[in-house]
Amino acid sequence: MTCKYEWRGPVENHEVNSLHIDAFGAENSTETDWISLLEENSFGWVTARDGLRLVGFVNVISDGQIHAWVQDVMVFSGSRHLGVGSKLLEVAREASKKAGFVCLHVDFEERLGKFYFQACGFQPTAAGIIHLRD
Repeated sequence: MTCKYEWRGPVENHEVNSLHIDAFGAENSTETDWISLLEENSFGWVTARDGLRLVGFVNVISDGQIHAWVQDVMVFSGSRHLGVGSKLLEVAREASKKAGFVCLHVDFEERLGKFYFQACGFQPTAAGIIHLRD
């Protein structure tokens, strides 16, 4: 598979919603207005396309100073284990570095540790979370 990776690549709501359902499951199905969310809250995002099809996406948010975070790392199920996710994060890392951020953060489920630590170069750190919904 040959993908084109693009910083702030154009996206349409329906394709990001479809990718989100594929990546996180049907129980997360919504009609999210991704365009508005990205315009209002993101430092940027990375798209991965195989031809015209959106097969990968990652959102990058920031505090506007020294910290950036990756959110919504999504790779289409038929495109996983081919390097798409690690390349998405490489592009996000380089864009964040170029913008002058000092740290790029990521939260993930424990089962994904090998991917983030070994394939993407993140370092373990202590963190905490408070769930705000029951």
